[in-house]
Amino acid sequence: MTFNWIAVFGAAFIPLLTGMIWYNPKVLGNAWMSSAGLDEEKLKGANMALIFGLTYLFGLFIAVSMMGVTVHQMHFGSVFANDPTAKDPNSEIGKMIADFYSKYSSNFRTFKHGALHGGLTGFFFAMPVLAINALFERKGFKYIAIHTCYWILTLLLMGGVVCAYL
Repeated sequence: MTFNWIAVFGAAFIPLLTGMIWYNPKVLGNAWMSSAGLDEEKLKGANMALIFGLTYLFGLFIAVSMMGVTVHQMHFGSVFANDPTAKDPNSEIGKMIADFYSKYSSNFRTFKHGALHGGLTGFFFAMPVLAINALFERKGFKYIAIHTCYWILTLLLMGGVVCAYL
């Protein structure tokens, strides 16, 4: 199985792009600032190069993890990872792996399928993590909803890109 690393590096930009729109004051930026207890003055003076750079790096981590969430074929080979004959293309296992990938490497490799798994990851993983943090930070429903919907959308798009173009 080959990887299109351009798709992974491209998908890593999605959190920045969706965030630029989502948290814009003309969209949900003002509601987010209000629910987070922030204002324009508190946001001034930040090192935006560092914030954007780290956001891209973390987006890259997420894009790599989305490979395992959306591309089911990635898991097949891991079953044989400890078998030394798996890397020999002439061994029984090597032939079985090659046969599997020749027949099934493109199954469920669409934007739609990746978006489904990305959205589910946003709802069943990102939302509970954000909600737990928000509960202990004494943040309200609006705060949780704004961030959760952002991450569901972002992971949906990332999953779609990674699955379709990897």
